[in-house]
Amino acid sequence: MSSLPLSCFTMRAVLMAVLVLGGAASVLAGQGQGAVHAVASQPGEGLTDRVIVKYKDANLGTAPSQAAWAKARVAGNRQGVQLSHLRRTGLGADVIKLDKRLSVEQVSALARDLKAGDATIEYAEPDRILQAQLSPTDALYPQQWHYFDAVGGINAPAAWDKVTGAGVVVAVLDTGVRPHADLAGNLLPGYDFIIDTLVSNDGNGRDADASDPGDATTAGLCYSGSPASNSSWHGTHVAGTIAAVSNNSTGVAGVAFGAKVLPVRVLGRCGGYTSDIADAMIWAAGGTVTGVPANANPAKVINLSLGGAGACDVTSQNAINAARARGATVVVAAGNSNADASQFSPASCAGVVTVAATGKSGGKASYSNFGSVVSLAAPGGDGGDGVISTWNTGATTPGSDGYAAYLGTSMATPHVSGVAALMLSKNTSLTPDQVASILTSTARPFPATCSPCGAGIVNASAAVDAVPAAVTPPVATVAEIESNNSTRSAQNITTTPVVISGTVATMTDTDYFKTSVPAGGRLVATLTPNSSSNYNLSVYNASGKLLGSSAQGTGLNDVFTVTNSGTKAATVYWRVIYASGATGSAGTYTLGLSR
Repeated sequence: MSSLPLSCFTMRAVLMAVLVLGGAASVLAGQGQGAVHAVASQPGEGLTDRVIVKYKDANLGTAPSQAAWAKARVAGNRQGVQLSHLRRTGLGADVIKLDKRLSVEQVSALARDLKAGDATIEYAEPDRILQAQLSPTDALYPQQWHYFDAVGGINAPAAWDKVTGAGVVVAVLDTGVRPHADLAGNLLPGYDFIIDTLVSNDGNGRDADASDPGDATTAGLCYSGSPASNSSWHGTHVAGTIAAVSNNSTGVAGVAFGAKVLPVRVLGRCGGYTSDIADAMIWAAGGTVTGVPANANPAKVINLSLGGAGACDVTSQNAINAARARGATVVVAAGNSNADASQFSPASCAGVVTVAATGKSGGKASYSNFGSVVSLAAPGGDGGDGVISTWNTGATTPGSDGYAAYLGTSMATPHVSGVAALMLSKNTSLTPDQVASILTSTARPFPATCSPCGAGIVNASAAVDAVPAAVTPPVATVAEIESNNSTRSAQNITTTPVVISGTVATMTDTDYFKTSVPAGGRLVATLTPNSSSNYNLSVYNASGKLLGSSAQGTGLNDVFTVTNSGTKAATVYWRVIYASGATGSAGTYTLGLSR
């Protein structure tokens, strides 16, 4: 290799020091084996599958009107759920059932959306499952002092009573991940951005496999005189701190255990190149990278537990700017050289949240970088008190699942990324600048010396409390405009979410609506006929090829989702066609479109 790539901040030294749990190496291996339980399957976990809606009109009957249902189902589609009427309460409110459980914050967003889109609603709120205060059941949670310790922790338990990170994607740009049983349930399909096969250690260049084959090196592999090293499983450890599955009576808990991790492999043997890392940042945030498929799950938070000596370079800064422009908060490690972080990249780049490390005492970890570019600090461990997370037991190639305690700013950084995910699950519209401002303004004072280490230690509960409530825009309503009986004359719909009110004039009438699906995005269409009719829904691409259809029957909704995995926006045509029932003035329907 012609130049020394970025590393995980000398991760073979202080950063990656392994603290043996229980005093024996065997304790690290095999812990946490067993069934994987996703957060959403856990009862009493701040989840619900019901929302209570009170309509102002007491004469609506036993269920909401067709018009109200059309608006309600569009709101449901935005949360990825189907709605059905369960019952009416003794106080005249309606209990609406979702087809799956969501976090309370997601159902709260649905409730706000319902009310904003329908002036006949008096109030809407989650039908919460009340329970005792949350305390994770994970076997190693009592050793995760970095979450709950009054002196050195981040005050995570109080935040978990309010949010879990549900609905937020956090990209981990690292060595890739192993499908650890305590992590796999929260992993999304990622991508391997390493081009150089010496670095990748997997026999090929860029591909859709973000799993970690190991980054072990032999003596002299990276440069003349470089030492041999075992595999670090660094990305697996970082990802576990962010979103290890919780309340499964196994292993550890993640800071934002309701969030999803997007693994993006940029580090391998000897580190990783800035160019690969820059591409990965752009892709992770939903941007376009030539030759790489579109990212179907753009991240709202990007975790960079990596870096190298030297001030911020143009390539890294441009990539950070592009990611921020797409709404991603970029969180980076300050470094482990006990030096001024302004001399390290990407710690010194503009627009990032730079994280120093503290020990259990709440003071600066002995190895942590510091300085004016540091935003705040988080537990990275020091001495005999490390950060416990998911790991792999293989010395060079993958072995079995395990757990380990590591030290480093690489371990501090995912604590802050996890807290950012908690904040965004309360309000997804937060900008990167708002996230950074709230993180620093709510940080608690250092209980021991850490100067200069930024605003303080990240405070999960206070940060969540400081997030303003999300404001849901009202659902637009549009009337069908004839003649729209072919793709050539299709009515162009440019706004989403939207509810289109249409009419099937005759048994031979057909209505076309033209929409655009952004690169990497999706569009959900819900056709709601009047109760006595059956109208079917089809969708075609720009060339007129049938992509799919739905034909559910009289009075039933037809729902179809189009996902664009390409790198450019795609035009699609939605067709409403008569099957049976009413026509003319009685032949009404609504077509809801949402992202």
